Amino acid sequence: MDLLQDLAWRGIIYQQTDEEGLKDVLSKEKISLYCGVDPTADSMHIGHLLPFLTLRRFQQHGHRPIVLVGGATGLIGDPSGKSEERKLLTLETVQENVAGIKKQLASIFEFEGENGAIMVNNYDWAGSMDVVTFLRDIGKHIGVNYMLAKDTIASRLETGISFTEFTYTILQAMDFLHLYQNHNCKLQIGGSDQWGNITSGLELIRKIESEGSKAYGLTIPLVTKADGTKFGKTESGAVWLDPEKTTPYEFYQFWINAADADVVKYLKIFTFLSHEEIEQLEKAVEEEPHLRKAQKVLAEEMTRLIHGEDALEQAIKISQALFSGDVRNLSASEIKQGFKDVPSYAAANEENLVDLLVAAKISPSKRQAREDITNGAVTVNGEKITDTAYFLQETDRIEGQFTIIRRGKKKYTLINY
Repeated sequence: MDLLQDLAWRGIIYQQTDEEGLKDVLSKEKISLYCGVDPTADSMHIGHLLPFLTLRRFQQHGHRPIVLVGGATGLIGDPSGKSEERKLLTLETVQENVAGIKKQLASIFEFEGENGAIMVNNYDWAGSMDVVTFLRDIGKHIGVNYMLAKDTIASRLETGISFTEFTYTILQAMDFLHLYQNHNCKLQIGGSDQWGNITSGLELIRKIESEGSKAYGLTIPLVTKADGTKFGKTESGAVWLDPEKTTPYEFYQFWINAADADVVKYLKIFTFLSHEEIEQLEKAVEEEPHLRKAQKVLAEEMTRLIHGEDALEQAIKISQALFSGDVRNLSASEIKQGFKDVPSYAAANEENLVDLLVAAKISPSKRQAREDITNGAVTVNGEKITDTAYFLQETDRIEGQFTIIRRGKKKYTLINY
């Protein structure tokens, strides 16, 4: 199965500008192709992943990926999918965001070898261009009527769009032209909301480079969940690639909690598993859904890809400890990850367990606290305590920082010092 057939099997292709032309050029030569991201934050989230993972699939087939970070376009703001103007970021903020995103992209691609990836920043060619040059050399080739026909612009005409965001599509078109001229880049990949920007680039290349120029566009469908809720969101917000924003444990948990109705699709579009491996996991979902084999593989593949093997092992260790209740062997850093969102309480050096349960609002009263302890419903660092006279000691502190109290099967509280 060739690359485009594989992409189709995985459900990755949404639109193509010239399906037969792209198929023909990929069968004859190794091309350069690009995908871009604007640095609107200092980290990408999982909603950004699919186009770049698709770019990596091209790299695995011998093509050269160009990874573009929009230091210039990030200063303007893409009107795609927006009903109102974006808040403009400062140059300093955008440059800081560029640095964070570059680090994340570096973990996805192979930058060495014959088809090693290239990372570029469009601020390097757009940032120094004066307005007269932009208007004469670029703007002259893009008609206003052509731009008004773009969905991203047409949808904003009633609510209003500034000239700044109106020109965004031209700046992105200029990116494609620059990469075509300087890196022989023949294909742009993007999400389905980028169709208008991609075709603007093709129009500019055709106008400036000649009618016979060969460049292509391919978009990827919006990732949706079977239940209709938005992909990539949790109760606490977006799932970020930055481990400081979303810990590797939280990242792992997001994927392992995928619904049976979604997990096979996610395996196809996000992982690099073979068709045979995915089909076996699909069979496991149908025949043994309670084992959640597909979800475990998905979580392992994605956490390893973004955070590495060590972080994956740590995430699995935390998950197993929380499931079993045996948390004694967790380190302080692992506790910070696994218990990030549980209730916490700052304790004194020594605390009577009954008093602590009430003060930390684990039990509603001393009477209930004593009853909970006597009934064996309370554990300290995974160890059941049945003595109502028990005092927490120095030895109950994990690395001198935390004690984990559990009441019942699932109610955890983090005691910190």
